[in-house]
Amino acid sequence: MSLVSLRKNGQASPRDLRRFLPTTRAEMDARGWDQLDVLIVNGDAYVDHPAFGAALIGRFLEKRGYRVGVISQPDWRTPDDVLRMGAPRLFVGITAGNLDSMLNKLTAQKMVRKEDQYSPGGRAGLRPNRASIVYSNLCRQAFGASVPVVIGGIEASLRRIAHYDYWSDQVRRSILLDSKADLLVFGMGERPVWEIADRLAKGESVADLTDVRGTAFVMNKGRWESLERSRFVGDGAVLFLPSYEEARDDKKAFAEMSRAFQFETNPGNGRPLCQPHGDQAVYFNPPAIPLETELMDELYDLPFARATHWTYTERIPAFETVKHSIVTMRGCFGGCTFCSITEHEGRVIQSRSAESILREVRELRRMSDFSGVVTDLGGPTANMYQMKCKDEKIERACRRLSCVHPGICENLITDHDPLLEVMEKVRKQPGIKKVFLASGVRYDLAERSPAFVEALARHHTGGQLSVAPEHSKKEVLDKMKKPGIESYERFVESFQCASQSAGTDQYLVPYFITGHPGSTLEDMVDLAVWLKKNNMRPRQVQEFIPTPMSMAACMYYTGIDPLTREPVFTVRDPADKRLQKSLLFYWDPAQHDAVREALVRVGRRDLIGTGPRALVPPAQGKGSLPIHMRRQKTRRA
Repeated sequence: MSLVSLRKNGQASPRDLRRFLPTTRAEMDARGWDQLDVLIVNGDAYVDHPAFGAALIGRFLEKRGYRVGVISQPDWRTPDDVLRMGAPRLFVGITAGNLDSMLNKLTAQKMVRKEDQYSPGGRAGLRPNRASIVYSNLCRQAFGASVPVVIGGIEASLRRIAHYDYWSDQVRRSILLDSKADLLVFGMGERPVWEIADRLAKGESVADLTDVRGTAFVMNKGRWESLERSRFVGDGAVLFLPSYEEARDDKKAFAEMSRAFQFETNPGNGRPLCQPHGDQAVYFNPPAIPLETELMDELYDLPFARATHWTYTERIPAFETVKHSIVTMRGCFGGCTFCSITEHEGRVIQSRSAESILREVRELRRMSDFSGVVTDLGGPTANMYQMKCKDEKIERACRRLSCVHPGICENLITDHDPLLEVMEKVRKQPGIKKVFLASGVRYDLAERSPAFVEALARHHTGGQLSVAPEHSKKEVLDKMKKPGIESYERFVESFQCASQSAGTDQYLVPYFITGHPGSTLEDMVDLAVWLKKNNMRPRQVQEFIPTPMSMAACMYYTGIDPLTREPVFTVRDPADKRLQKSLLFYWDPAQHDAVREALVRVGRRDLIGTGPRALVPPAQGKGSLPIHMRRQKTRRA
């Protein structure tokens, strides 16, 4: 019986009951298990695919001999739903899912999203707000204090210190305190959860696990105060951040907290951190050591079903997007201030071997709905594969926040040859018709490799390629830690030449951000002028959202650039945000009134008219026609 028919009938054979990590007692019985070692409670629907964090961690622990079960999107109104497989022997692991639950629910305008891409049928409302907190308290109520609770995933990771929460417009405590969990795993969690499981299995208590890299725990008053006093008698190993109360009440202290935190994110030299919250404090061990190629290969070789759980009768939209894609690496050294990838995945690029990638290609070919098209071959950035510092000692000692801004570091190896080899090997595999690089191209790196641009245009673009210049003004791009617009313009020229050489008619689809800290209304007018000059009518426009713990969120909240300690302009009023956004749609008649308002406000009436330089025509009605046309109309009358 096919998986599709099983879903329709709501039944499964013993084989299919064992195909996924257990989600019910019946699936445990099919494996002969009387108790789980680890229970994972997940805010997303259960998709057994390496693009989904709960499945990745679950399969990783399963490989190491642990009995792992998954409960996805439980009914948080009652503790009974998380009791369906009983209490786990070691711990409960909790994740809100692949996105922060508030970002998943609300837009930049704080409107409720119509869809939840990680839920069956895209239905909204299947997970609670601040899911990590709700699920943690639910599990504590269900299992009592004897079962350790460990929170992780991107929501916990990005809310681990005192942080600005855009949706409530306030500074919130570390999510570890609000969730009342025993441990918080930050960053990519494979190594920390492995160590936690091993040590608990050997008889240690959760209170003993105070030295696991990539984790945080709560210290009581006497303990952290003693630790703080030791700083003044020669022990400088622990860096104390401004307290939650200081960060909440003083924006300069918040900016200093953000600055200090950023410089401790390199696993090679990051110090332990401690942040007081009233009588308690949250202690952060240094980040976990990145995975070597061998472990990355092992991770993606795990026996994923590569399907949604058999009980779902509706598609999971997010899975449809990624199910025929291949991750080649993780991490990003770009350090863009508005992005959370670096804070979560780290700056060190962790790459898979070509052999591992090709094994996954063969797995794709076995999928019944695979048509021969690999929808994406990449990662956070497609062309950072196997890029690294030329010297491991330099990398371990480095405190630079970006390897490519304000310029590409001289110690960074930017060789695209390993990626070019993988691209060629994948597209030459039997049954492969097309391989796209859809996860984004860093064009300042790409312009160093004409061979990569040529291969990209000739083989890996399907008529359109998405790139993200974000803005045209240097001052704004500097606040984003993005390359100057000249780099983008050079890439456009080289890509167009490569496309012509390949005999294809292809276009770049540029992404832009509105409302980013540092971007004034005047800057947006200049961007609109640049767009018109280059005959560009963008349709992919993102309104800036201050995600927790990002540097741009700090700028938005405090009005201070934490790196320079200088004031930075921030647009906060929703009406002003809409004006900024309207300028990128200067070509849309529905936006003309707003564009005219913006131009008048900044004294740029010269851009209202019918000439080639004008962004928008004059308003309709009296006095809106050009003078020569009004005279002709008067004479005829």
